[in-house]
Amino acid sequence: MAVAQRKFVIIGGGLAGAKAAEALREQGFDGRITLIGGEPHRPYERPALSKDYLTGKADRDSLFVHPEGWYADHDVELLLGVAATGLDRRSHRVELADGSALDYDKLLLATGAAPRTLRIPGADAPVVRYLRRIEDSESLKDVLSGASRLAVIGAGWIGLEVTAAARQAGVAVTVLEAARLPLLRVLGPEVAAIFSTLHHDHGVDLRFGVTVREITSAGVRLGDGDEIAADAVLVGIGAVPDVRLAQQAGLHVDNGIVVDASLRTSDPDIVAVGDVANAFHPLLNERIRVEHWANARKQPTVAATTMLGRHAAYEELPYFYTDQYDLGMEYVGFVKPNGYDQVVFRGDVAAREFIAFWLKGDRVLAGMNVNIWDVNGPIKELIRTGRSVDPRALADPGQPLSLLAAP
Repeated sequence: MAVAQRKFVIIGGGLAGAKAAEALREQGFDGRITLIGGEPHRPYERPALSKDYLTGKADRDSLFVHPEGWYADHDVELLLGVAATGLDRRSHRVELADGSALDYDKLLLATGAAPRTLRIPGADAPVVRYLRRIEDSESLKDVLSGASRLAVIGAGWIGLEVTAAARQAGVAVTVLEAARLPLLRVLGPEVAAIFSTLHHDHGVDLRFGVTVREITSAGVRLGDGDEIAADAVLVGIGAVPDVRLAQQAGLHVDNGIVVDASLRTSDPDIVAVGDVANAFHPLLNERIRVEHWANARKQPTVAATTMLGRHAAYEELPYFYTDQYDLGMEYVGFVKPNGYDQVVFRGDVAAREFIAFWLKGDRVLAGMNVNIWDVNGPIKELIRTGRSVDPRALADPGQPLSLLAAP
């Protein structure tokens, strides 16, 4: 008697979903793979939408995870432009918006996150923009080519990267942020101030400690009544994990879909990866949810191993990067707000060529290299080993990081 072909379904047509299909084939899975994506495009990577694609340095084809023929060549069925609307765990079935359904043996959820939306008068005005999809980036390109004034609500990574692109396009920008500095929760005041200075030096009007009351035809009205003139308004106030299917199906949800170190959900036949996964991290000994490219790229290898019934654990340190004006940086590690004792700088902060280390006691929790390259390895090693380090040695460029990180 013939053995029935195993069916694996992936919900989510972004980077994480595409890399999951790739990892399954690389690990020898020869059953049926169906990838469901709500967008009409084959899976693509999002970082360039606020960086090189937005500024015209990258073309559209460079965004896609795989060439167009890869999916057919690897026998991966793409169902694009159709949303998954229901998940029946008992019958192992996914319901789709077009009325059809798919059975699965194993299921991977890579549903990602959606931009957090404003809930104020005028929030749905035509001048308001968000950035998540290719079409959003292309719409912003049009704005930057024709607008003279842009208001950016939120001084997070998306807001600041779009601000940099707008200034380079000659558009005047006002950034509106509730906190007292940009990126304050992520970087703390010592490093956040550097990004404030960076944008101030490039002519950005930075407004901190403000609230937004209304979007008007002329721009933005603040809580104190001040009017900010703008031809367009970009909203970048964070993202919300898309847990609707998981909640409906009764999976454990808490700031995302809760998964263990193997990326397995509360249902042993379902895994979750990427922006939506709140995963237990063995090294950090806690659950974290990271909305960055590296997780979407690397977690699927572990998830595929888990789906195939083998043991694996995701132990990569959180990593992200940004490019703003002439500043390029990489950050690795994990620090909670106010979860460190000091920041140690190595190099020339004023020239924006330095490394910053976040320390708890004499242990390095995270490191950020700015316009200094090929140091990510030893920084990771310092964090992973938890080795005691003299802050004075960290600050001294004459002390090689590789030696400080060595056992």
